[in-house]
Amino acid sequence: MMRLIVAFIFILSVSDIFGYTILIDPGHGGEDHGASGYYKKGKKRYSIKEKDLALGIALRLKEKLSKNYSTYLTRSIDRTLTLANRAEIADKVKADLFISIHINASKKKSSNGFETYYLDNHDDAAVKKVEEVENKDLKGEALIIDKILTDLVIDRTVTSSKGLAKSIHGQIRKKIKRKYRMVDRGVKPGLFYVLALAKRPAILLEAGFISNYREVGKMRTKKFQEAYATAVADGIHLYLKDKIKKKPSLF
Repeated sequence: MMRLIVAFIFILSVSDIFGYTILIDPGHGGEDHGASGYYKKGKKRYSIKEKDLALGIALRLKEKLSKNYSTYLTRSIDRTLTLANRAEIADKVKADLFISIHINASKKKSSNGFETYYLDNHDDAAVKKVEEVENKDLKGEALIIDKILTDLVIDRTVTSSKGLAKSIHGQIRKKIKRKYRMVDRGVKPGLFYVLALAKRPAILLEAGFISNYREVGKMRTKKFQEAYATAVADGIHLYLKDKIKKKPSLF
């Protein structure tokens, strides 16, 4: 009898985890190339775009998450999407979590490393530079409206988003930092409107620097993208398992 009860509890826990819906958002796309860089192969240089690297990682992440969750992509091909389009998709699929994937860039060619953002207020000048890039499409009235929305969403989701960011970043650190000799730039708060518009626990990943050709050489490989996607998937799974234990809501 005891075995049956334990088995029943296990089945309920597994079904709870499987019931979550995750939306993966490869940054940029179509006419919006994002940042650009290059990598070296022998003596030749090859150009590469953020939108392509982000999509490559996103496709691998979806493959891994689809084994356990209902998983969607905001785009599975190279197409243009506005921030509002991405938010609409999140509402349409009723996503529980929103994961936006990006590649960093800097005027300093030596800048390198991975970082993870969650939606919150802050006063960090370095973070503001990243925000300016990711929020550049918003102007005028739309920007004012989204600032108001952001404050409301932060109140509702900041605790969950921060927990999700820490869980995922911890796995990236574990699986990427030493193996690929990359700098851990930490978990940071940021005012990203794509996260605010999603209106649910959400994070923005910066996998590395496209402006650093050595780092691009790593990020473009199948092995790196597999390892990075595995780390993100493991972080999501650990976060959701912890939420199941604590119950009752993601928010």
